[in-house]
Amino acid sequence: MTFSEMPALKEIVAKETADLLDRRQRLSVRELALKFEKGLNTATLLSNEVKWRQAALLERDILLKNLKNVLESLQSRVAGKHRDEIEESLSMVDVLAVQLSKREDELLQQKAEVTKIATSLKLASEDARRIVEEERSNAHIEIESARAAVRRVQQIVKEQEVDPQINVKQDEGELKEKAQEARRVKMLHCPSKAMDIENEIQVLREQFAEKSSNCVHLLKELELHQRYKENGVPSYELEGLESLGSMLHVVAKNDGCVDLSKTTIQWFRMQPKENKKEIISGAVKQAYAPEPHDVGRYLQAEINHSGKISVVKTAGPVDPAAGLIDYVETLVKNPESEYNVIVLQVNGIKQPTDSIHVLSVGKLRMRLAKGKTVIAKEFYSSSMQLCGVRGSGDAAPQAIYWQPRKDLSLVLGFETTRERNSAIMLARRYAIDCNIVLAGPGDKNHW
Repeated sequence: MTFSEMPALKEIVAKETADLLDRRQRLSVRELALKFEKGLNTATLLSNEVKWRQAALLERDILLKNLKNVLESLQSRVAGKHRDEIEESLSMVDVLAVQLSKREDELLQQKAEVTKIATSLKLASEDARRIVEEERSNAHIEIESARAAVRRVQQIVKEQEVDPQINVKQDEGELKEKAQEARRVKMLHCPSKAMDIENEIQVLREQFAEKSSNCVHLLKELELHQRYKENGVPSYELEGLESLGSMLHVVAKNDGCVDLSKTTIQWFRMQPKENKKEIISGAVKQAYAPEPHDVGRYLQAEINHSGKISVVKTAGPVDPAAGLIDYVETLVKNPESEYNVIVLQVNGIKQPTDSIHVLSVGKLRMRLAKGKTVIAKEFYSSSMQLCGVRGSGDAAPQAIYWQPRKDLSLVLGFETTRERNSAIMLARRYAIDCNIVLAGPGDKNHW
């Protein structure tokens, strides 16, 4: 390759720098450090190439000077046509010398630029190494913390096996905290270890749920045994998870002898340490879907069959849905939250469920609309009512009863139970900020 065919140093350095900048977002800290080192090596090679080119120019300058001296010596010895050719050669030598001088200036400028880039790359490489070491140290600390969290959760599970009366809610809260710590590790530079920890926590969570279910089952059996001593064999029991987002059913212990269609049922909610019960108006079906007001309270159903009243009650207070409170806290930061809903009933009349409406829960009012058509838009007021649907049906855990004003009542179906419960909690929280208490029909306003 001749001197004129070699690529310019500016183009090479610009290409390397553009390549590093283009791929910077896709590289990890460790890979970025390696790229800086590669750039530093490239800059060093380019610097050596500049020195080589500069040496070549100096040698050519000496050769041109010697050639000019020889031609001048010949010029004094010849005449005629040969003398003209020697003069033309001298002119060409002078032009070539000027070109070489310009090229030498360019090389000096390029050398200064290459030196500057090499210095920058060296500093960047040192910074990258330092960042890698810091991130590695932080990742090790987080991983050790997550491992310790897993060991604590394992200890909790062992204690649960020994003592089924352990505080289930406290363990559940600690389990959530440990899961959050494991997710933070996932954001660091050890994704495989974070995945292992997350898998371990998932297994522990399933074991914990199984132990909790067994504990609830044992408590129910204990209660049935105590009632058997007092009143004989009970005829009814509750089926279903005793948590928000589930459905509780009253079932007969001896299905062949009891016809629930010939009974009347009334549901109540009770404080954990009080015997006073509060009627849930409208909850008179065989099934009931707990709503946010029921969290932390016992639910009780009274079955009247031919004048004989039987009572069934949850084994413990209704548990909250996992992650629901954090979800509501996130929604509170927005001016309003929108939900896709289906209108199931209007003033007690069933409606076709083939169209999607949008329910907006804002800080001052609630609004229901379909496209640009507004169905209801009301500020929070004492005449407004809001609660979970209190009738039976598979859609009850995902439906709410909303009375925006006295002449209009709606039953709305949500996509998920979490959206249904978050909408109720969000609206009640905004209403309290307006000194309004949102509750269902017949509920006492002392929440």
